[in-house]
Amino acid sequence: MPPSAREVVIGIDVGTSGVRAVAVAPDGACAAQAAVAMAPPRRDGARVAQAPAVWGDAMAECLDALHAQVDPGAVRALAIDATSGTVLLADALGEPLGEALMYNDASAVVQAARVGAVAPAASAARGAASGLARALSLLARSDAERAAHLLHQGDWLTGRLLGRFGDSDENSALKTGYDPASRAWPAWLDRLPLPQRLLPRVHVPGRPLGNVGAAALRRHGWRAGTQVVAGTTDGVAAFLATGAAQLGDAVTSLGSTLVVKLLASGPLSAPASGVYSHRLGDRWLPGGASSAGGASLLVHFDLARINELTPRLRPDEPTGLDYYPLPATGERFPVNDPAFVSRVTPRPSDDARFLQGLLEGLAEIEGQAYERLAELGAPPLRSVRSVGGGASNSAWARIRARRLGVPLLEPAHTEAAFGAARLAADAMRRIGRWA
Repeated sequence: MPPSAREVVIGIDVGTSGVRAVAVAPDGACAAQAAVAMAPPRRDGARVAQAPAVWGDAMAECLDALHAQVDPGAVRALAIDATSGTVLLADALGEPLGEALMYNDASAVVQAARVGAVAPAASAARGAASGLARALSLLARSDAERAAHLLHQGDWLTGRLLGRFGDSDENSALKTGYDPASRAWPAWLDRLPLPQRLLPRVHVPGRPLGNVGAAALRRHGWRAGTQVVAGTTDGVAAFLATGAAQLGDAVTSLGSTLVVKLLASGPLSAPASGVYSHRLGDRWLPGGASSAGGASLLVHFDLARINELTPRLRPDEPTGLDYYPLPATGERFPVNDPAFVSRVTPRPSDDARFLQGLLEGLAEIEGQAYERLAELGAPPLRSVRSVGGGASNSAWARIRARRLGVPLLEPAHTEAAFGAARLAADAMRRIGRWA
């Protein structure tokens, strides 16, 4: 296919297993998309780390694949979304000082306790998901004195495009202690061994940060003046991609775990239960993640067997089985209990009925999750859009719709890269460079 001559913006999604990119035209149509696999992070016990060069190489390769379909000269702006809570240290030139600690690294136990001793109860920097704890762990290394920047995954990649480092966005900085309500790094950070000079400048997602730098222009063939736009986290980008836009609109991610997010007028916080809120302009996106999800099903059936049994389900005839299926002991949300035990008995002899009971249990967990957000002050649930592998199961959708009692709407897009592209397009409209 010949390269397109239409003007486009590019959204780039950097996940755990790869990089995806989309080129979007002014009318919202997808002009091109590409994906490149990426080597998984290195695991060593509780430590999960990765060389940032892996991300940079994969992003460059993905953009090359996109540019085989779209003229690089047609690109007007780019925005990146990446994993939340992944951090690294870099020197003054942006060169990483060793590996980054990934979002699911659980090795910073001592540092997490130290954060918990000084951080307010409502801070998203508390707990096992704390990017701040990982940052303190990195700062304890012998080469940390050379650090000039504390960066998140998306920050470093954005810096590679700009040719300068030290910029972040409100969503990526949340788990490192940034206060989105006051839009500032809080004073309590001074009580931790974290030099203020390392903290990035934090911007509203979708704000233009500047022109693409000379090195990136040469590498990718973009026009001078192509804009780099402040991005966001992968979860927020996925929400934006769906088209959910009204208070009470929600998105459920049906992947290995079950994650809910809901658009609200104000922030909600219950860090002990894994509830925290990202800021989206003047509105907020509270949410939480259960330990339950697709991984709960795979304890009992492989994917082929699930697909085989699904046509035999009777979603309009409840089984009456009272299940709370978990892949292992422990739950985070809507119940916060590390000793919570999976409840999947009694098991009927009919595998199809058993599978339906498991799906009903997951639907109950989803319903309780939105009810928990309502208890914390969220607006009434208005609609739910679904993303992730489980979203394509029509029988499960009917079970969920019955439990939730609201319409289950089709998402505009299910790829987070479209959410990043939306930020880039909105930025161009605000500065009058986009139709």
